[in-house]
This record gives sequence, structure tokens and C-alpha cells, in this order.
Amino acid sequence: MHFVRSGKGAAPLVFVHGFTCSHEDWRFQVAHFSQANEVVACDLRGHGATPGRAHECSIEHYGGDVAALLAHLELGNAVLVGHSMGCRVVLEAARLDPERIAGVVLIDGSRVGSAAAQAGGYAAFVEPLVRQMFLRPCAEADAAVERALRLPADLGSALWASMVRWDLERMDAALAALRAPAMAIQSTYLDAERRRVPLGPGETTPWLELLRERLKDVAIEVVPGVGHFTQLEAPGAVNRLLDEFLKIRDRPRFPRT
Repeated sequence: MHFVRSGKGAAPLVFVHGFTCSHEDWRFQVAHFSQANEVVACDLRGHGATPGRAHECSIEHYGGDVAALLAHLELGNAVLVGHSMGCRVVLEAARLDPERIAGVVLIDGSRVGSAAAQAGGYAAFVEPLVRQMFLRPCAEADAAVERALRLPADLGSALWASMVRWDLERMDAALAALRAPAMAIQSTYLDAERRRVPLGPGETTPWLELLRERLKDVAIEVVPGVGHFTQLEAPGAVNRLLDEFLKIRDRPRFPRT
């Protein structure tokens, strides 16, 4: 498992990327937080510099990999930060090894209600999926699409199906098992037509209402005016919110109340 590690200090932060992405999506957070915290950002199986075969790429395996990485690096009181698919991964890791987890931050998460049709093959499915994650055409959108298309088609298709299955079968249990405080940083949502729409101040979504219902200790923050890659498009806002999360919970253990 490829990962980057830098900085010193508590609490350690572990950043987990989304579908078809890599640890590089956290570059602004790694640069900021490594000044005062130990920071780790990893590449999940089949992404970035970590090899992986289609049958190995699932939310369950990814959660186990992140939990194993925490144990390997002997990280305790860690704050896990996930983006998009990575939200599911950090929830699964927290379920597997709750004693190492001091907090969980979920950036632009969601719950996929059903599997989107992949008629025409993986490439025809993933290009519009990724492109509409940005609110307007830009170089970052082109780069994200190119990266998504480099993912092997069998791996991408299997992983998307695994994500949908995990949402339906395991998400509720993972939320119920979370003992650490959580923060949700949200900038978009999928409307009834499965179109990605920016979230405005004071607005909510079924995903955010699910978190409010299932988690006893969750803070919800909206970052308006940006697309799905909140940590890249509004790094200052995300870093500020993460800083606030760390300061409020800067104690040896964060008991759930």
C-alpha cells in the first residue's frame, strides 16, 4: 500500500481519497497540517501507486487496509478524513478498529440508492460521472476524467458495484458502530435525477439527515459555491474546518456522549 507520511504531533490525520482518485487530492491538506500534526495520505488498492486486482477492490478490503495501516504505523487517537467513496472507507476502518480512532471527517459524502446503469461500458459511464463532479468545465475536471479512464475497466466497474452494495448492506451498521465524534463537510448533493448540484448555506440533504439521525456527535458544515472535490476547490475552508474539529476535540480520547 503506497502512502506518504510527514509531520509530527497529535492528533495524527489519515486522509483517504475517493473513487478513481489518489493521495494527491490531499496535497493542500498535507502541506497545511504537516506543520503541526503527523499526516498520512494513502493510495487505495488499484489507485495511484498501489496495485490491486478487481476482486480485491471493495469497501470492505479498503477499510481493512486502512485499519492495517494504522496498526502498522502504530497510530493511535487518529482522525480519519475521507472524501466521497473514502467516507465509506474511513467508516469501515473505524468499525474494524475503533480504539485507534479519535474522530472521523466525511467530505462530500453520499449514499447511493441504486446502481447506476453502465450501458456502453465503463468509459461511457465514468466520464460523465466524474465530469459532473465539477460545476463548470476546467483543467481540473479534464485531469480527473483522464485519471478515471486510466483505471482498468473491470476494476472500476467492480468497485462501483461494491460501493453501492456496501451502502445498501453495511452503511447503517458502520454508522451505528461509530464511537468517535464526526464532522461532515458538504458542498454538493445528487438530486432526484442523479445530477450533482451545489449545496447552499442552510440547505440539507438525505445524506446529512441520515448522519444527524444515526450519529450522536456530528457537526455538519456546508461549503457553498464549489463542486464535489471540496478539499481541492476550497482548501482554505476545508483546512479551517479541520483545524476547528481538532481544537475542539484536542484531548487524549474523544468519548462519545
